Amino acid sequence: MPTEPAREVAPGVLLVDTGYVRPAVAACYVLKGASSAAVVETGHVHAVPRILAALAQAGVAREAVSHVIVTHVHLDHAGGAGALMQALPNATLVAHPRGARHLVDPAKLWAGTVAVYGAEATQRLYGDPIPIPAARVVEAPDGFALDLGARPLRLLDAPGHAKHHLVVLDEVTRGFFTGDAFGLSYRQDDTARGPFFFPTTTPVQLDPPALLATQARILAERPERLYLTHFGCVTGRVAEHAATLRQGLEAFVRIAEGAPAGPGRHAAIKQGLADLLLAGLAAHGGPRSRGEALDWFDNDLDLNAQGLEVWLDGAARG
Repeated sequence: MPTEPAREVAPGVLLVDTGYVRPAVAACYVLKGASSAAVVETGHVHAVPRILAALAQAGVAREAVSHVIVTHVHLDHAGGAGALMQALPNATLVAHPRGARHLVDPAKLWAGTVAVYGAEATQRLYGDPIPIPAARVVEAPDGFALDLGARPLRLLDAPGHAKHHLVVLDEVTRGFFTGDAFGLSYRQDDTARGPFFFPTTTPVQLDPPALLATQARILAERPERLYLTHFGCVTGRVAEHAATLRQGLEAFVRIAEGAPAGPGRHAAIKQGLADLLLAGLAAHGGPRSRGEALDWFDNDLDLNAQGLEVWLDGAARG
């Protein structure tokens, strides 16, 4: 399946497929205001040419981009930030206060990612992160606001997936750029019932109660759209999707807590999550075969199991 060109998914909002792993896995967005533009999420280093092509397609000069905003500093969301900033001379990088320093000096972030994926896979997936001059980076505390010209944005602290996570509310479309705070919903699983949602619990700062609180806070804003990084724009029924994610996360926790201790724990958790996934897809009337679903979600299932294990170990330590 080829990667799509950038396309408008709401007024002034263009979705760009970053080409991470395969098409339709990870997105970033170009957001157009009356006086400037922003890029929300950057994907990995290899996504930067795609973003620049999308800006040209949208008629946005590189000099007109005032902000690059990342929801958190995991490399599938922010790995290309340094390279993109080099191409956007007037842009300011906006990040969570806990994450900004890792974009100025990405050495620790890189090492943490290598610990999860291994050095070879990290290099292949993400490329080399480029440091960003501190003078071009702004920390965004809870409630941070900016305006692209008749397009106000509000950034909210959004812990649960990571302590350095924020979400972005676009007031014009009443839509949230959710990063990893509102689960996964791949468009290939859409059916007559609507989109299929599945939690994401990747390592290493998973906090299930905080994640549920973040989703409730998003819901309290009465959004009409969700701009998911994984993957695409979902319109309407946000409360219903939040309920699905809550039930899914509660099931994740039960699976993790019920897994036997010892070397087989990871496999047991991953199998439990896979069974939950397949049952959910079947109930949703999804078009994928069992094998296709397990292949597509394999990395998500593995990382979800890892994140739950890290959380379990942290809870056990008190």
